[in-house]
Order: sequence, then C-alpha cells, then structure tokens
Amino acid sequence: MSLIEILGFLTGVVNVWLLARQNIWNWPVGLANNAFYVAVFLSAGLYGDAGLQLVYITLGIYGWWIWSHHRSNEGSRREVSVTRIPRKTWIWLTPATIVAAFALALFLRRFTDSTVPSWDGFTTALSLAAIYGQAKKYLESWWIWIAADVIYIPLYIYKHLRLTSGLYFVFLLLCVMGLREWSKALRAREGRFKKYAGALGTFPGGKQDIDEWMHEMRDE
Repeated sequence: MSLIEILGFLTGVVNVWLLARQNIWNWPVGLANNAFYVAVFLSAGLYGDAGLQLVYITLGIYGWWIWSHHRSNEGSRREVSVTRIPRKTWIWLTPATIVAAFALALFLRRFTDSTVPSWDGFTTALSLAAIYGQAKKYLESWWIWIAADVIYIPLYIYKHLRLTSGLYFVFLLLCVMGLREWSKALRAREGRFKKYAGALGTFPGGKQDIDEWMHEMRDE
C-alpha cells in the first residue's frame, strides 16, 4: 500500500460524497483522484488502466464545464437539475456503450498487458457512460455506477489492489446514498412541476410526459 494509493482512496471517497451532494467541487477532486490512479496503475504495471484514467480526466473536464456553464433560455447561469435519461439518449447511449465495451476489450487485449481485457473493457465502458450521465445529472447514472462497482470490487482483488477494491466498496455504498439523494431531489422537482402544471391547467398525463416537460424546461 503506497501513499499515492492512499491519496487516491481519500480523494475518491470525497469525490463521490460531493457528487451525491450535487456539489460542483466533485469534479476537481475527481480529477485529482484520476491523476493519483494514473500513478498507482503505472507503478503496478497496469498501463491500460492508467491510460483509461486519461479518458476519465477528459470527461471530468467536460462534466465540470457543463456544471459550470449551464444557462437558462434567458442566458443567465443556472444549476443543472437532476432528470431522468430521455428516450432519445438511451437510443444511442446503450449501443454506444456496448460497442465501446467490445472496442476497449479488443484494444486492451492487443496493446496492453491486461489479464482480463473483456472485464476491463466492460467496466470502462460502463464508467464512461456513467460519467457522461453524471455530467448531465441523469439519475440513472448512479445505477450504471453501481453495476460497474459490483464488478470492480472483485476485479481489483484479482489485480492485487486490495485498497482500491475497498475503495470501490465504499464507492458502492456512496452510490446508493447518491441515488437516494438525487431521487429525492428529482421527486421534489417533479412535485413542483405538477403543482405549476395543475395551476396552469396543463397537468401532464404521466411520468414520461413530466420527464419530457422537465427536459424542455432545463434546455436539453
């Protein structure tokens, strides 16, 4: 267990806790976590994992920018609100994740020393989808993270990174907390929309209608 792995553990926990609280500082802390794990994986000879952290850093910068620059129709700065993944996003995100899983597995098998390229490719594809959903504040991003963490925990034990495996167990618990917190925020927002729609005489017909209306209101 190295100091860098300990720092990676600590920044990882803080990162997910801040994300669950919808705090924008989760992004810079997450970037620090990625940087620490570049060093951890390089020292362990896991070059594929180290390279993928650079992809996470790129998406982290994208997420930070989205949360920092979200604007209303009037052009004023506004916080990104929690919503569900719209159907049009599922249509491309699902096949894109599947294709990414196969492509990453092929890349890792051919160009790295990964001993489990298929699992590495699958978990990385899930993580990329989850980070994208996190950047857009989609509730379902937590479910994607939970699925990834369930696989990561035994995977890192297999790779002899027990502290990192423990970190992903903590991530799993924090993801459950984040799912509850974001669900609570979404229910509160849906309740406000129902109230306003009822007052205007335009009450949506069902949950999907509410979701679509909310996406329109947040300038999706």
